[in-house]
Amino acid sequence: MAKEKKATKKKAVSGKKKILKTVTAQLNSSLTTLKGELGEKKFKKRIKKAAKKLVAGIKKAPVKKAAGKAKKAVLLKPKAAVKKPE
Repeated sequence: MAKEKKATKKKAVSGKKKILKTVTAQLNSSLTTLKGELGEKKFKKRIKKAAKKLVAGIKKAPVKKAAGKAKKAVLLKPKAAVKKPE
């Protein structure tokens, strides 16, 4: 009997979480001097709060469809009435 391996799917990270992680990483790298003064635990908490507040206003922009060529309005002239000979 052969055992079958199930493929595990990794969940896609949402855009907001991805942005939150990048903001957190950037704040960590830029505020290293503050890390020494506050301590590791307080620093992490404050960075997390600041990142959440920065990301809170970001909304995902809706995907716009590519606009095709705009059709020009064509005015049709009325056809002249054709008289039939009697």
